[in-house]
Amino acid sequence: MPFPSRRLAAALAAVTLSAAGAAHAAYPDHVINMVVPFAAGGPTDNVARSLAEAMRPSLGQSIIVENKGGAGGTIGTTFAARAPADGYTVLLMHVGFSTAPSLYKDSGYDPFKSFEPIGLVVDVPMTILARENFPPNNIKELAEYVKKNADKITLANAGIGAASHLCSTMLNEAFGVQLLTVPYKGTAPAMNDLLGKQVDMLCDQTTNTTQQINAKKVKAYAVTSLKRVATLPDLPTMDESGYKGFQVGIWHGMWVPKGTPKPVVDKLVKALQAGVNDPKFQERMNTLGASVLADEANPQALETLVKQQVPQWAELFKKAKIEKQ
Repeated sequence: MPFPSRRLAAALAAVTLSAAGAAHAAYPDHVINMVVPFAAGGPTDNVARSLAEAMRPSLGQSIIVENKGGAGGTIGTTFAARAPADGYTVLLMHVGFSTAPSLYKDSGYDPFKSFEPIGLVVDVPMTILARENFPPNNIKELAEYVKKNADKITLANAGIGAASHLCSTMLNEAFGVQLLTVPYKGTAPAMNDLLGKQVDMLCDQTTNTTQQINAKKVKAYAVTSLKRVATLPDLPTMDESGYKGFQVGIWHGMWVPKGTPKPVVDKLVKALQAGVNDPKFQERMNTLGASVLADEANPQALETLVKQQVPQWAELFKKAKIEKQ
C-alpha cells in the first residue's frame, strides 16, 4: 500500500509542477499593476508612467500605475510587499526605499527581506528652488539670506522620507540652519503651493521641476549633482558653488514581493531592460534631466546599492539628530 501512495504523491507533485511551469510560461496573461508610493503628478509618478509604456511591448500586457501615497512612501511600499508574489504587482520606488528603516520605528517592510529586486531605472538630480519673487538671486545670496531669516522661511517637502525631505536635510546641514519645514502628501501639492507663493523654498527632482524652471515660474539656484545638468546648463552645482561634495542623486528602482517565482522575475528583468533602452523613454528622461541606468537595470546592481545605502543614510540621520517617527 505505501508504494502506490508514494507513486500517487509523486504523480500529483509532477502535475502541480507542470501546472506551475505552464502558468509561469504564460506570464503575464493580464494587466500588471505598478505601485508608486507617492501622489500622481509627482517626479516618481512621471518616471513610472513613462517606464510602464516602455515595458509594455516586451510584456505584451499593459502596466497600470497605481498611486498609493503617504508616510514618505512607506504606505505604498508596504502594500506592494504584502501583495501576492505572482508578478502582477511591481513596485517603483526611489532612494526612500533605503532611508525608511532609519526614519520610522516600523516602516512596514524590510528592505532586505520583503522584496525581490528587479533593477535600477534612473538617477535624478535635484534642484534647489524658491518662489518666483524670493529676494535672493543666486546661491551665495540664498545662503546669506537664510542664515539671517531662518525663523521666517518655510521649506516644503513631500513628507518624511521623501526625496525632497532628504535633500532638505542635507541643505539645512550645508547652510548651518534649521528652516521651518512644511510637509505635504506628495511633491505635486508642494509644488503647487510654491507656485502659489504659499511656501518659500523646495528642493525637488528635475523630473518635476524642469518645466517650471524653464517657464520661469520658480526661482532656481543650483542642482545637486556633481556635474551640471545638460537640460539646465545655467544652473551651477552646489559643489562648484562652494559646498564641496554636496550631492543628492535620487535613484529609482523596481521590485516585486519576496517569493515571486524566478521565471517571472526573469521576464520582468528582461522587460525592464528593454524599457530603459527604449529610445522614447531615454529621450523623455533626458528631457527631464534624469540619467537612465541601463547598465544597472538588473537585480544584482539594485541589491548591492540598497545594502550600501541603508547604513549610509542611517549615519546621516543620526548626525542630523533626526529621530524615528
